[in-house]
Amino acid sequence: MKRFAIEVRVWLLSFVACAALTALCFAKIDVPVAHHVWRVGRHLSSLNSAFGATVILTLESAVALGLVVARLARGHISRFGETLAIACLASICAYGINDSVLKPFFGIPSPAEVMQGTRHAVNIAMGFRYSSFPSGHMVLAGAFAGVFMRLYRASIKPLSGLLLLAAVLLVVGDWHFISDVIAGTFLGVTAGTLAGEGWAVHVSSRYG
Repeated sequence: MKRFAIEVRVWLLSFVACAALTALCFAKIDVPVAHHVWRVGRHLSSLNSAFGATVILTLESAVALGLVVARLARGHISRFGETLAIACLASICAYGINDSVLKPFFGIPSPAEVMQGTRHAVNIAMGFRYSSFPSGHMVLAGAFAGVFMRLYRASIKPLSGLLLLAAVLLVVGDWHFISDVIAGTFLGVTAGTLAGEGWAVHVSSRYG
C-alpha cells in the first residue's frame, strides 16, 4: 500500500510537470519551431505512409492475434510473448481512446493547418480524429514502451531513447507540435505502465 501511494504521488508530480511544460510549449514554442522546420518537414512527408498509424496498428494487431492463437494452440507462451501481446493491445486501446475522445475534445489544428493560416488554439469539443493534440503516434509508441518499461526494468533507458528519437522526428517532420508529442508520450507511457502493472498483479496472483 505504501509503494502504491508513493507511485501515485510520483505520477501526480509528473502529470503537473508535463501539463506545465505542455502549456508553455503550446503558448511560446510550438509555432516558432514549426515555422523553423517547415521546409525540412515537407521533404520528409513520404515517411508518413511508411510509418503511419494504420501500418503500425495493422502490425500490432497481427502480432497480438498471432500470440493469442499460439497461446490457444500450445497452452502457453513465453513471458516475453505475454508482454509483447499486452504491449500491442495496450497500444491499440490507448490509440483508440486518444483518437476517439481526446483529439476531438481538444480540437487543436495540425502544423500543416497552422502553416496555412489556421490559428494555433484549443477548440473544445470541435476537433476530430485527425486533430493534432495529443500525438497519436506517441500514444501508440508510449503505451507499447510503457508495458515493457514496467515488466522489464532494463528496457527503460533504451526505450526512453527511442521515444525521444520518435518525438524529435515527429516535430522535425512537422507532423506534430512539441506540445503534441509531450502530451502523447505522457499519456501513452501512463497507459502502458498501468497495463503492465495490471498484468504483473494478475501473474503474481496466478502463481502466488
